Amino acid sequence: MTRRAVVTAGTGGIGLETALGLAAAGFAVTVVGRDAERGARAVERLEAVATDGGPEFVAADLASLGEVRALAARLSARGALDVLVNNVGAMFPERRLTVDGVEASFAVNHLSPYLLTEALLATETLGSGAPSRIVNVTSGAVRTAKHRFDAVEPRGGYYGFHWYGRAKLANLAYTLDLARRLAGTGVAVLAADPGGAATAMTDGTMTDPRIVSPGLRLLWPLVRRTFERATAGPAALAARPSLLAAADPSLADRTGLLLGPETTPITPTRWATDPRVVRDVLRLSREAAPLTPA
Repeated sequence: MTRRAVVTAGTGGIGLETALGLAAAGFAVTVVGRDAERGARAVERLEAVATDGGPEFVAADLASLGEVRALAARLSARGALDVLVNNVGAMFPERRLTVDGVEASFAVNHLSPYLLTEALLATETLGSGAPSRIVNVTSGAVRTAKHRFDAVEPRGGYYGFHWYGRAKLANLAYTLDLARRLAGTGVAVLAADPGGAATAMTDGTMTDPRIVSPGLRLLWPLVRRTFERATAGPAALAARPSLLAAADPSLADRTGLLLGPETTPITPTRWATDPRVVRDVLRLSREAAPLTPA
């Protein structure tokens, strides 16, 4: 039986490299993205390495909760899913809102993968063909993030890198709690930290001093060099933790792990398992991204 995998933001960068690895491993891979031309190019590359099942592209703007719900319905209509890789991520130099009126960094980096995952679990698209895996891509930026989640937007000014890290922290807290919730069901839940790579996201934002707080802007030459070193590697290398979490047989009976850039389990920041943080993240997620719109 053909195994099915979905990779969000899978038309380029780390997502595409993850999709290529899954296709070569025998999965029929669906990549999700906004741009049809990039999607077509991604499918061509996937076809060249696929060993079982034809790859496909599905268009969806993952900043829109309505489109995430529609994507979940479309994927559910095709039957059981073996692997979901929530690879989507975005960092913005300036504050912006989505079509739903939600701050974009929190919407893309957390609410989108949260809603897609919960919708696929609700329809048993994930789970009916267990064993299956959910992989959420996180970031080292969680270590410098604010950890209050009484509202979608934290207090204080907008600084893209820090808000990105906070959204990824919310998603990591959700990921580890979901692993606990699904323990024993046959659905494994893992997080993967790629470390960093030269991708469209990093090339477009990591050179803009507005993404960091005013104190760090005073040290911008040093901060920028740090960012440049951290994001200089190839996307294929950065995709290894995601690919291992998604398909490696050695993890068949493992769940609740955070795989670091070296593809070995690492200890998550303590805030990702703090009961208050987890409680607030779950409450905020359910309020901001309900399975059915109000």
